[in-house]
Amino acid sequence: MIVVTGATGNVGRALVRYLLAAGEQVTAVSRHAPKVALPPGVRHHAADLADPSAVRPALDGADALFLLVAGPDPDGLLKQAADAGVRRVVLLSSQGVGTRPDAYGHPAAFESALAASGLEWTVLRAGGLASNALAWVEPIRNHLVAAAPFGDVGLPFVDPDDVAAVAAVVLREDGHHGATYVLTGPAPVTPRERASAIGEAIGETVDFREQTPDEARAQLAAVMPLPVVEGTLAILGAPTPEERRPSSDVERLLGRPAGSFAAWARRNATAFR
Repeated sequence: MIVVTGATGNVGRALVRYLLAAGEQVTAVSRHAPKVALPPGVRHHAADLADPSAVRPALDGADALFLLVAGPDPDGLLKQAADAGVRRVVLLSSQGVGTRPDAYGHPAAFESALAASGLEWTVLRAGGLASNALAWVEPIRNHLVAAAPFGDVGLPFVDPDDVAAVAAVVLREDGHHGATYVLTGPAPVTPRERASAIGEAIGETVDFREQTPDEARAQLAAVMPLPVVEGTLAILGAPTPEERRPSSDVERLLGRPAGSFAAWARRNATAFR
């Protein structure tokens, strides 16, 4: 049995589907009851990862755990997993741990705790998720406008479905212990190009408005800690060569090219209509 934390999120929902298709038993963990019904046969357990003891009932009988970076106590979560007999943990982390460790101390702490846990482990360092564009749903629906800073700086955003597909592989296969994979899309895409791709997907012209860094900072600060805000703005505005460069790990692990942002937009067009 495989436990999936964050099972109602963009990566988690897809991961549950992949695991079920592979014939696995799945327990889905999320803070609240899912708004959309889980597939038949999936057991749901409501727990906040900030309370490791609340997660324990979901772990009994599990072989593997897909773990988000959430809560202040990675050691506590991993101890609960070890005590429950979990053998393998796959952590969804951030590419920023490798490129900007000072700004990404929280996921870095999870990675360090996992490496010291004595469990079999794999780290998935995802770049920016294509689904971050869902922040544009309301302005595109209502005004056909998308706003972002650094409109002509491109990054290889990764399709969350590809992250889920990779996670399904490393959760089920041997040979990934101690590995850290960087997951990106196939090519850098600018905010202006992402807005255009969504417009093409919905058959409309979406106007792009470039935000100032201060406007973007205020918007991000509503949902992120300040150090992460600054790290995110630094990546968006002045990415390093490594952050600009597409990784081959998705293609190597899945045996197919990583999905493009345009393909993600077409698949999710109804969200923007």
